[in-house]
Amino acid sequence: MKLTFKIEIAAEKKKVWNTMLQPETYEEWAGAGWPGSTYKGKWAKGEKIRFVSSEGGGTLAVLLEQRPYDEILAEHIAVIHADGTEDTNSEVAKGWIGTMERYLFNTRNGRTEVVVEIETTQEWEAMFKEGWPNALAKLKEICEYKR
Repeated sequence: MKLTFKIEIAAEKKKVWNTMLQPETYEEWAGAGWPGSTYKGKWAKGEKIRFVSSEGGGTLAVLLEQRPYDEILAEHIAVIHADGTEDTNSEVAKGWIGTMERYLFNTRNGRTEVVVEIETTQEWEAMFKEGWPNALAKLKEICEYKR
């Protein structure tokens, strides 16, 4: 299933993009949806990024597209266990592998609309429906009020 989340932020795309991707601010906004979240890797086309929790588990994705200030498209290619090992064979991993995650940054009346599109299974639907609105609200707060 595909889930879509949107928020409008009173800031330019460049500021929203940078706030979303810089390690310190990433941890702040992502932590509002998934406490302890961070990433390891580069936000560049063809690069692999590990999205992990403070316990070490998470997912591994490859960036299929990265157009600065406009779009990021990631494909999940493995699940990461708490010990750091990559899993491509378990049933949980098979549910993640091949799913896409897209971030779009659109300008609307001098504001930036952030659109997050996620392919997922019913098993993870509630987690995303709870986490993304909180994470995007925090991103908006950081972009508009904190910096």
